[in-house]
Amino acid sequence: MATKYQEVADIVRKRIENGTYKAGELIPDQTTLAAEFKVNRLTVKKALDGLASEGLIYKQSGLGTYVRGKIPFVDHERDVTVDDFRGAYQEFGPDRIKSDVLLFDVQLPDEKIQKNLNIKRIDPVYEVKRIRIIDGEPTVLEHTYMPVNLVPELSKEVCEKSIYTYIHDELGLKFGNAFRKFSALGADDEDVKELNVEKGSPILEVEQVVWLTNGKSIEYSTSHVPGDKRSYTVMNINNFN
Repeated sequence: MATKYQEVADIVRKRIENGTYKAGELIPDQTTLAAEFKVNRLTVKKALDGLASEGLIYKQSGLGTYVRGKIPFVDHERDVTVDDFRGAYQEFGPDRIKSDVLLFDVQLPDEKIQKNLNIKRIDPVYEVKRIRIIDGEPTVLEHTYMPVNLVPELSKEVCEKSIYTYIHDELGLKFGNAFRKFSALGADDEDVKELNVEKGSPILEVEQVVWLTNGKSIEYSTSHVPGDKRSYTVMNINNFN
């Protein structure tokens, strides 16, 4: 289930894509959109901030928010913005994405996991390894660690769908920030087996730590993506005008 701001963002995005909101034109202001969608202005602001990070709109101080339109080399069906917190299940929808859970376990964290999650040796964590299958093709190999005390009653069944939706909708927790590091690697034996690629072929590794709004680390993960399956986009916005 999508959050309210995601629903607003999806509708506005579709209006841009189908030409209802044309490039170079102002979109309705936050008050108007809030009234239309029956949400508060903060929800609309969050939705528009997300669309701005995708490069679809831009804001001019004192004038409003304008449609930039599609950036020619960006494929919104394939590309992911690096500040995206929707998760793949929300991004692609249940009809396009499936998750094959290879490992679901609870264990005590080693030193690396302790440091990345800012926890102690005695604090148990979930270890989850999944293959995300998009449009029938193995696309992402994920290896995730989460503190048990922050994500109670996580199950294999949840992992087969959307962990992020469970965290947001069922537990009522909100993501605050994430730090992501991107590295180019050659496919190892596990990548060959799970992602159906050749040994040494290009792999994009995404290593990340995710924090809640209260500052607690809720996720440390690494994801391997075949170089021809997915790409990530960054929109830099100058806040020093």
